[in-house]
Amino acid sequence: MTRVLVIDDHPIVLQGCRQLLEDAGVDQSVQAQSLADGFRRYRTQKPDVIIVDLAMRTGALGGLSFIRRLRLHDTRTPILVFTMHSDPVIVSRALEVGATGYVLKDTSSDEVLKAFQRVRENRPYLSHDLASEVAFMEARGTTNPLRRMTVRELQTLALVAEGKPYGVIAEHLHVSYKTVANTCTQLKAKLGVRTLPELMRIAIQHLPRLRRKRRAASGPKSNSDEAVAKSSNGVHVLPSHALQRCRVLSPRACPQRARSPGLGSNRFPPL
Repeated sequence: MTRVLVIDDHPIVLQGCRQLLEDAGVDQSVQAQSLADGFRRYRTQKPDVIIVDLAMRTGALGGLSFIRRLRLHDTRTPILVFTMHSDPVIVSRALEVGATGYVLKDTSSDEVLKAFQRVRENRPYLSHDLASEVAFMEARGTTNPLRRMTVRELQTLALVAEGKPYGVIAEHLHVSYKTVANTCTQLKAKLGVRTLPELMRIAIQHLPRLRRKRRAASGPKSNSDEAVAKSSNGVHVLPSHALQRCRVLSPRACPQRARSPGLGSNRFPPL
């Protein structure tokens, strides 16, 4: 008898997983809608397989930290990542921290079932397309800037791209305000940028889930959906909603913020 723990913050995904697992002959499915609850249920239920998303409501890649933390004292329980993140750098990082298999949410139910069956047998699983992308990335020594990021830096970058201020990022990642500030400084140095708009542009470009979320939120693109963010390194085009968040977060990165009424200068940290 196989007991499976499914961790995802979308009820419809949990419902779909339950049905899929029942079709696979699994009659014990434990569900959690947060990583913290997932870890508690793991300790009390002792599942045989864990299915986890990488990005929960916080927007950060918290699933990576969950896998790494669990692997510190459990190297045997199979873990299947079930996510929308298709970037080969993130796939590779998930496997590095201890994931047994990796499958995308937009794949067919047959492939998800195949991935689960393989992982349940403690055999690694990666779809042909993802495996090819990861292999190609490794072979050519890709210049994807995310490849140089640590797990904490990837999480911080994802939250910065969503316009989260330092204090909120610190709460999400359970670290100090100073740690977030230092991480952002390191991110800028690694990515060769000096301003928040440049940092957000890189994050939106290389984190597919963020890009899809922004498209869904903003609707069809029009000429008014773009704004120009000027920096000392040149001119970069950002979506207007992203530029607005830059204004909120950093008056130095976006001088226009100083003209925005109702935004106190001490409310958000400069980047």
